[in-house]
Amino acid sequence: MKFLAFDTSTDVMSIALTDGARVWQHSGPGGAKSSTTLIPAILALLAESGLTLDGLDAIAFGRGPGSFTGLRTACAVAQGLAFGARQGAGIPVLPVDTLMALAEEARFQLADRPGDAGLRIMALLDARMDEMYVQRFEWTAGACKALDECYLVRPENLAPADTDLLAGNVFGVYADRLPAGLAAFARVEALPTATAMLRLAPALAAAGHCVDAALALPLYVRDKVAFTTDERARAKEDKAQAALAAELANPK
Repeated sequence: MKFLAFDTSTDVMSIALTDGARVWQHSGPGGAKSSTTLIPAILALLAESGLTLDGLDAIAFGRGPGSFTGLRTACAVAQGLAFGARQGAGIPVLPVDTLMALAEEARFQLADRPGDAGLRIMALLDARMDEMYVQRFEWTAGACKALDECYLVRPENLAPADTDLLAGNVFGVYADRLPAGLAAFARVEALPTATAMLRLAPALAAAGHCVDAALALPLYVRDKVAFTTDERARAKEDKAQAALAAELANPK
């Protein structure tokens, strides 16, 4: 099958294209920056491959969670390209959860592991505002299945259970706040990538997850994108008070 896939949910924009045998890919700045670069990069990749929008079976896009602006960009571009294909007749779109793509990228990095059957990965994506998006996935009979719904958690409250591997982009950001017990788990640095989406796409399409372009909608796990000025000031004050309390409790 021929798929175009792209993800702009993080600071890295990822685009990939396949004709079923070969893969073309491109990456660049993501998030809000992708709003001006995504379409030109897609068109350049189509020209490089010799493929056309009309010849695609579907357009896969990262629906979230992630950067609010990045998700809106991905949805709008997926809709526009899909609606305009085949002289307005359109082609389907395939929404892909960004945490599933992240988990698949981590699994792929472990390709030398003997077998994926029963492999369980906890995907961790930085949600900013001192929180992480978390979701667990399992591979059974070559297919990826979500074991729970995506949720938000503060780094210090993360509690992996029945998990083989932790994967994501949070280990450096929250290094001093993650529970000490996490050291017992294997870790892989990973982001949701378009090539991971291409690997997931055939099974997702066969399972009936392709939808009409009008249903290319973002997945938001929360409705707030950033702290207010007052909240940032209070957090700074709380941090200073905590540091002072620690110093008073442990004088040198």
